[in-house]
Amino acid sequence: MFENNWESLNKRPVPSWFEDAKFGIFIHWGLYSVPAFAPKGKYAEWYGHSMLDKEGETRRFHVKNYGERFKYADFVHLFKAELFDADEWASLFQKAGAKYINLVSKHHDGFCLYPSEYAWNWNSVDVGPHRDFCAELKEACDKAAVKFGVYHSVYEWFHPLYLKDPERYALEHLIPMLKELVERYKPYTLFTDGEWEHKSAVWHSTDFLAWLYNESSVKDVIVPNDRWGSETRGRMGGNFTTEYGMIEGLRSIEDAQDQRVFEECRGIGASFGLNRMEDAQDYTEAADLIEMLVDLVSAGGNFLLNVGPAADGTIPVIMQERLLQIGEWLKVNGEGIYGSRKYKKSTRNEVCYTQREGAVYAFLKRFPAGEIVLDEVAYAEGAEVRLLGANAPIETENCGGRLKLKIPCLLPDKIKAHTIYCFKIQPKH
Repeated sequence: MFENNWESLNKRPVPSWFEDAKFGIFIHWGLYSVPAFAPKGKYAEWYGHSMLDKEGETRRFHVKNYGERFKYADFVHLFKAELFDADEWASLFQKAGAKYINLVSKHHDGFCLYPSEYAWNWNSVDVGPHRDFCAELKEACDKAAVKFGVYHSVYEWFHPLYLKDPERYALEHLIPMLKELVERYKPYTLFTDGEWEHKSAVWHSTDFLAWLYNESSVKDVIVPNDRWGSETRGRMGGNFTTEYGMIEGLRSIEDAQDQRVFEECRGIGASFGLNRMEDAQDYTEAADLIEMLVDLVSAGGNFLLNVGPAADGTIPVIMQERLLQIGEWLKVNGEGIYGSRKYKKSTRNEVCYTQREGAVYAFLKRFPAGEIVLDEVAYAEGAEVRLLGANAPIETENCGGRLKLKIPCLLPDKIKAHTIYCFKIQPKH
């Protein structure tokens, strides 16, 4: 049993399935997907908050396109999700190589994508599309062998009880709502957010986590994150999180004494929610996303990559393309990613490493040609080396105790993987 305090709760290990999974999909979808607007570089899912700034770009956009009297809540009538197909989404995520998802069940606007006793007439079943998206997507993910998880904001911009008494809000609204969500949908992940306005004591976070770890129906498998109070990120909770700050974030986490599993989340563009102001050049190329994945995994982390569907329920084609490209790469190189663990401390050099089941995987960030010395791998007589996705034999040589690879001439179109190339180094048995 875990006690109701951080010292005890922090001893609960992150379930191993999460550390094995490595790659997940974040999904920001809600009323903010109707206007789908933010100035470039900003978060479109903050539309409801941003439109309150009378001098801001979002307010000007809103008045021009919807009028002065149109309230944020009025978007519910335009959030129709008429083209949403949970099976199509789950199939896409499976093809992308993702092992889990985090659906935004409720963002800071308080609108839920499922029916809730604590959000009467402010959820997707009571109003708007009249559908339980959490239930539909959970069922589809179960069939596709992709673990279903949720994001849930702990605070709400407009909730009158929160604005009046945050602690009472936590006790009477937040915690009961979280328990309802967990027991109804039995998610594998619980990504909380919006915690920064108060310390964890105000949110009664340890009360909830003690229940989650000791009594809930998912106590053995659920992975919560570290966003439980203004003092908790990177220090307390489940997995640690970084956001649009991969390199800086993973450096600080790697250097910390607590080598807890961490996860970087970011969008393909600069926003989580769909932002129609973003152009093609604002979307990260697949090659760069694959490099991020390799950097994170080699540092001992996971990559949670976001998509922002449109209000009609379709995932923009450019986002689909990026996911499918990552999936194609993982088909070839996934054995060095899934289930792997950190081999050596991540560097920003051209080679990153993982290890799994006695093998070392070296990821080369350039086309393999000539001779390559793997400075982090000791030479071992008889070790077998092969390039994943190619049949060419790789000769080895002792270079001052380090492993040197002698690469034969390779035709790019004869290698199944591109962008980053993975060598599997298997010791002689």
